[in-house]
Amino acid sequence: MNFLKEFNRIMEETNNIALATTVNNIPNVRIVNFYYNPENKGVVYFASFKTNPKTSEFLENNTVAFTTVPKVPDENSEHVRVTNAKVEKSNLTIFDLKNEFTKKLPSYEMLIAQAGDMLTLYEIDFKEASVTLDVNHHDKITL
Repeated sequence: MNFLKEFNRIMEETNNIALATTVNNIPNVRIVNFYYNPENKGVVYFASFKTNPKTSEFLENNTVAFTTVPKVPDENSEHVRVTNAKVEKSNLTIFDLKNEFTKKLPSYEMLIAQAGDMLTLYEIDFKEASVTLDVNHHDKITL
């Protein structure tokens, strides 16, 4: 089974990740929309409002973890899970990736039009991911 191919498929078909942070040994998780380009291996993009409390958490501890959130969780357990990743502000803006975000999430077009200047684009960098298709089919991939 080609787990890299399955990784790319899940990242393409899934709209949300559960992003976990930890500051002062207190974990926090939130759901965020994301974009992944398979040609830019090991980098997930997401936007956040500049005043969102999670952005200050990144400054205190930029080590994060995430898992994809299945679109229809009752139908399957396919997911990608990443630990020991790093998050940082991107050199790109949400406007640079507008077409990619709106292709994946059409509602982002209105959000970017109305609040794009209030959004900061972040990158999650990682080297390894766990891919789970079901109980019997799972493996780690290196990017």
